[in-house]
Amino acid sequence: MGAHIVKTYQEELDQLSAEVVLMGGLAEAQVADAVEAVARRDVGLAQSVVQRDHKLDELEKDVERKCIRLIALRQPMADDLRKTVAAMKLATSLERTGDLAKNIAKRAMVIAEAEPMTPLTRSIERMGKLVSSRLRDVLDAYKAGKLDLAQNVWASDTEVDEHYNSLFRELLTYMMGDPRTISACTHLLFMAKNLERIGDHATNMAEHIHYELTGEDYVEDRPKGNTLNSIE
Repeated sequence: MGAHIVKTYQEELDQLSAEVVLMGGLAEAQVADAVEAVARRDVGLAQSVVQRDHKLDELEKDVERKCIRLIALRQPMADDLRKTVAAMKLATSLERTGDLAKNIAKRAMVIAEAEPMTPLTRSIERMGKLVSSRLRDVLDAYKAGKLDLAQNVWASDTEVDEHYNSLFRELLTYMMGDPRTISACTHLLFMAKNLERIGDHATNMAEHIHYELTGEDYVEDRPKGNTLNSIE
């Protein structure tokens, strides 16, 4: 009987991890597709990103329910408790990542009708690919339990900030040079900020993975670059 209970408990933990991995794949696709919609001025793809967001919302709620139930009924200790809490925190970050991707997609629909600004959309695309790679790496770290990969994501946080700062300057130059671009550039600026925040969520996830695997918080300050503004 005891062995059966232990097996079921482990199955619950494995199912929890699998659901977080599923969320990760969906969130990664949302970000990639949102950025692709900007680059290709693809309204249909942008609409698809917006419509698919509810799936991440549902999964996040399901993971939270399962974590609370597992803690209440199983009273996990040590490694199992950290695994459960990490799953809940990762699910929250992934749901918010999906929200940010949805916001990028909504803005992509607006600027699709504006005059093309290819150099700027290419800059968004480059930043999007960087952020997507960090998201992919942190999810790989979670799936494989690789502490070094999570550490690499955590240590590279400043790269995204540097891209954001560069794009911020580029957008200001366009707006000052031609006031007609202000509206479209503002949307692009918010897109860049959303990508920067997705990068922050990847760093948050790396910290959660580090704690899950080691039981310790980072003692160093996060390697955060200074961003040029604080758009909310």
